[in-house]
Amino acid sequence: MRRAAPSKTLLQEGSFPQLQTLNQPLLPTILDFVVTLTVASVLAAGGKVSQRLPHYEVRPQQLEMAEAVEKAIAANEHLVVEAGTGTGKSFAYLVPAILAATAGQGERPSADPDDDEPGGKKSKSKKSAAGQRRKVIISTHTISLQEQLIKQDIPFLNAVLPVEFSAVLAKGRSNYLSLRRLKVAGERAMSWIADPQDQQQFDRLVDWARDTTDGSLSDLEFRPQSRVWDEVQSEHGNCLAKKCPTYDSCFHYKARRRVWNADVLVVNHALFFSDLALRREGVSILPDYDVVVFDEAHTIEQVASDHLGLGITNGQVEYLLNKLYNDRTQKGLFVNERHLGLQKGVDGCRHAARDLFQDVRTWLATEGDKNGRVRQPLEIDNQASIMLADLARRTEMAANLIPNEELKIEFTSAAERCNRLAELIATWVTQATEESVYWIEVSGQRQERTMLASAPVEVGPVLQAELFNKVPSVILTSATLAVAGQGFEFVKKRLGLTKSTGVQLGSPFDYKRQVQLVLVEGMPDPNLQPMDYESAVCEKIKEYVLRTQGRAFVLFTSYKMLSNCARRLTPWFVTQNMGLYAQGGELSRTQMLEKFKADKAGVLFGADSFWQGVDVPGDALQNVIITKLPFSVPDHPLLEARVELIKGRGGKPFFEYQIPEAVIKLKQGFGRLIRRATDHGMVVILDPRVRTKSYGEVFLQSLPDCRLVVE
Repeated sequence: MRRAAPSKTLLQEGSFPQLQTLNQPLLPTILDFVVTLTVASVLAAGGKVSQRLPHYEVRPQQLEMAEAVEKAIAANEHLVVEAGTGTGKSFAYLVPAILAATAGQGERPSADPDDDEPGGKKSKSKKSAAGQRRKVIISTHTISLQEQLIKQDIPFLNAVLPVEFSAVLAKGRSNYLSLRRLKVAGERAMSWIADPQDQQQFDRLVDWARDTTDGSLSDLEFRPQSRVWDEVQSEHGNCLAKKCPTYDSCFHYKARRRVWNADVLVVNHALFFSDLALRREGVSILPDYDVVVFDEAHTIEQVASDHLGLGITNGQVEYLLNKLYNDRTQKGLFVNERHLGLQKGVDGCRHAARDLFQDVRTWLATEGDKNGRVRQPLEIDNQASIMLADLARRTEMAANLIPNEELKIEFTSAAERCNRLAELIATWVTQATEESVYWIEVSGQRQERTMLASAPVEVGPVLQAELFNKVPSVILTSATLAVAGQGFEFVKKRLGLTKSTGVQLGSPFDYKRQVQLVLVEGMPDPNLQPMDYESAVCEKIKEYVLRTQGRAFVLFTSYKMLSNCARRLTPWFVTQNMGLYAQGGELSRTQMLEKFKADKAGVLFGADSFWQGVDVPGDALQNVIITKLPFSVPDHPLLEARVELIKGRGGKPFFEYQIPEAVIKLKQGFGRLIRRATDHGMVVILDPRVRTKSYGEVFLQSLPDCRLVVE
């Protein structure tokens, strides 16, 4: 390999923390520093990883992916990679990302994030030229993958790689405790604590604050009520920055400095797209970056839609107003008798907001579409926005008269919240954001929760302009991105990715040996005979669950069918002495999984969230039963609008959108079964359309090659 001139920063005294863990002679390790590192020198046979792990098995798919990522970053290109389960995707993108983040001579110029407040002006960190160090963001969808990266994969590579780098888990600001606000909340306890449980939780927070070094929610042993945490959390509009007496010990700013100066940031998709939405307004949460790697990239369109749209509930409005003044409990920021005018203003806003949401519900019940879609601006009197804006103005005026700086900023923050809420409501009522779909959601046992929602019909144009055209290299990877016969065409169109390289890699697992794919003949058509189909599904669930003595996931496409089948089959499960864990009951998703894993004959009935992001390796799961092909029924306003848009362009939405989307989701469901090389079992598809319809072949060809049995 080619020798490179040693970097001063690599050879200076004290720059070899890895030497103590490598357990190798000093001289070879120093020589490693002057050898040009490539992903092959790390992941190939005889590389850094194999030197550290005696039983390490080189995976050709992993090395091929890593080299593709390395090439894309070096060339400032975008890359789409589908890599099957077991490829080792995290190392395949982490290694080239770390090498890119540590390339070149000298240190990256340190940034001072404190001058660029979150929610303030967008940071102006330097962009990296070719050959220089790059700022890298790794974004995941699930917390479990995020924890794997930050607690296992990155620390291991930090010990193995002969380069120095820092990696930080970036969290949203509201995750951190504000020491100043904690003190103020204690002084104001009489004005906001109305419940003994709230007082108990606050006291626990005070005790925790003395010991915690992290200061974030993840370090807490309990989950505080939102009304308690909201009083003490760090937030942009309620921050004194360098003027704050607790600035030097502030948990948020300590974390922020680490984030701003880190080489690699690990974030979740929600935080990334929250930041992207803010960047459209010229502000940011995260520092500028040169490379983004999206793992679990099949979820991007959904998450981006959520964060580029809006959702306002009557509960949000009531919550804010109650924090300002609650006439029933006589609690709130404005409880002081000097603020009688503001108290009346809050009451006025409360009545106006209730009238607004009642008018919306009335319109929905009398004139609205069944799915809640609002196709044109509603002709309703939006006094709520007017009164909230007026309350914000008067709250700001009151803040200017308050000598106490800490109380003053509480008022200023309240004014900002009122103004923001007024703007959002007005935006929804007037449908001010173009190319978006608007709808109403009513839920709750007594239909008491009302949401005013909107989302861009397509996120592609926004992502093209704000992400792919601005970031030098974006890497998209998942086990499920390609559709048979189309490759990556579907996902690229949906995300607005016009130019990229694509790599499709199979899994190193032996699916022919490990998996039996069962297709069932003679089932009724689920569209033409829905009741007969449901009855037949119940019978087939019995048959196939018995084959593996439980240890099965049964995946549904609707909660209605799931609950119907669970109700019909519960007596049968009792006779078989098998545990049945059905989504929608009292157990949370996490609790269901824990009980299922501990049950040697358990069966889990799951809907949407169990098709992906669930990892049950080993004998606990040997059977995945797919009740129906996972087509999204376009009764949701957003899906309906997407179908209409494709039709309006002269396209065929069923073939262009609904089939590819369902294929990717089916691949996710299939992927729940085999999580490691020793796993084995069966996947049963009960939907006859996979064989009776011409499009069924697309689904089958998109799945890994395994033993196919028709019964």
